Amino acid sequence: MGKEIFWLFGIAFLVLHHSGAVWAQNQAEGRKLYGTYCLTCHGEKGKGDGLAAKSLPVKPADHTNGSIMNQLSDKFLLDVISKGGSAVGKSAFMPPWGGQLDEKQIRDIIAYIRNIAEPPYKDKALGR
Repeated sequence: MGKEIFWLFGIAFLVLHHSGAVWAQNQAEGRKLYGTYCLTCHGEKGKGDGLAAKSLPVKPADHTNGSIMNQLSDKFLLDVISKGGSAVGKSAFMPPWGGQLDEKQIRDIIAYIRNIAEPPYKDKALGR
């Protein structure tokens, strides 16, 4: 019985440890979603210069500015995308996308945003 419990816990650990792979962030999918939901305001390259940006009283965030973007946590970005700007003390002109996008899709957008920031984002928890 001792070996069976050992193997059971070992398998359970591996399944739980690697279950994040199912929810792995997909930058390519994030880029497509960004093009659909974010490009109009944030621009094709993410610089906050989309067509709608000119008519907004507050300039949309420049997602390429790593010195600012790299200070924002994934949780903050998830909240601002899903709940809108006013939910996190930012511009109410940033709409909440949580009704149209699920958490995986929002995390894919975050992965894409992290990819276009300069200097590149370094995940402190993972050391990269």
